[in-house]
Amino acid sequence: MGYAIAEAAIEAGHEVVLISGPVEVARPRGVAVVSVSTSDEMFAAVHQHSSRCDVLVMCAAIADYKPAAVSKNKIKKRSENTSLDLVPTRDILASLPQDRRYLVVGFAAETENLQANAQKKLHGKNCDIVVANDVSAPDSGMESDQNEVEIFVRDGETKKISRASKKIIAHELIKVFENSFEKGLTKKTQ
Repeated sequence: MGYAIAEAAIEAGHEVVLISGPVEVARPRGVAVVSVSTSDEMFAAVHQHSSRCDVLVMCAAIADYKPAAVSKNKIKKRSENTSLDLVPTRDILASLPQDRRYLVVGFAAETENLQANAQKKLHGKNCDIVVANDVSAPDSGMESDQNEVEIFVRDGETKKISRASKKIIAHELIKVFENSFEKGLTKKTQ
C-alpha cells in the first residue's frame, strides 16, 4: 500500500521520500528511497525526514515486538522447545511531536473492532487521519493487491473506499490527504 501511495503522490505532482523495509515490490520512479532493515532504523529515518514534510504517511506494518537479545551465532536446533524473550518495538507514531507543522496519517490493520480501534489510534497517537482496513479476509489488505479502507479524520469526518486495487485506493487517499492538508493551511492562515 505504501508503494502505491508513493506512486500516486508522484503522479499527483508531489515530492516523495519513501522509507521502506525489504520488500518484493518494484520501486516507483521519481521516488527517493531510504532503505531500512529494522524497526530502530525505521524510527530513526522517520524522525530524520519528518520535519521536512507536509504529509507523513505511516503505513508500514512493522513488528510490535523484537527479540530482547540477538545471538551472534546460529541457535542450533535442539530436541526440546525453546523460547525467545520479546520486547516492544518503539512506537513511531506515538513518538512524533504533538506540536508539528505536518499532517500525520496513520494506518490501522485490524482483525476486529475496526472502527473503535481506528478511533482509538486516531486520538491516542495524535494522528490527523487514520486509514483502517480489515486484514482478516485473505483476499484484502496485506499480501493482496486488493483492499478496502475506511478513513477517519480528526474533525469527525469519515469516508469509505470500497474494495478496489491498491493503486485505485492510493489515488483516492492522495485526494483525501491533499484536502485535509489544504483545510489545515486554511485554519492556520485565518
